[in-house]
Amino acid sequence: MAEAQPTWRKLTSAEEAVIVRRGTEAPFSGEFEHHSRAGTYACKRCGAPLYRSGDKFDAGCGWPSFDREIPGAVERKADPDGERTEIRCARCGAHLGHVFEGEGFTARNVRHCVNSISMTFAPASPDGADRAPPGR
Repeated sequence: MAEAQPTWRKLTSAEEAVIVRRGTEAPFSGEFEHHSRAGTYACKRCGAPLYRSGDKFDAGCGWPSFDREIPGAVERKADPDGERTEIRCARCGAHLGHVFEGEGFTARNVRHCVNSISMTFAPASPDGADRAPPGR
């Protein structure tokens, strides 16, 4: 029996330019750069949970930054430029951004630099527990 294909959200041309063609949104332009609500950030294409708000920090770089992903949610791959490490959604392969180590921003010494356009956000439920992100 064949495995069911995942359901992917239809993307706008701007979302596709980043998520599928591995582009980058303009710095300081994304909706989640200064976002500080409690909740979960998820992949815009497939809805997989990626990051929790408690792991987000302000790196001043122009994109949302996280120092830890939800275990198993993000895969790392050598970037074609040979200098950076790309991060992708482990479920659907959507381009999220890049990861950097050794910068000293947090005790974990890791910065996931993520395009806002690659994510959605689900606020924490009133009881403080994170809800499942939209789209799944």
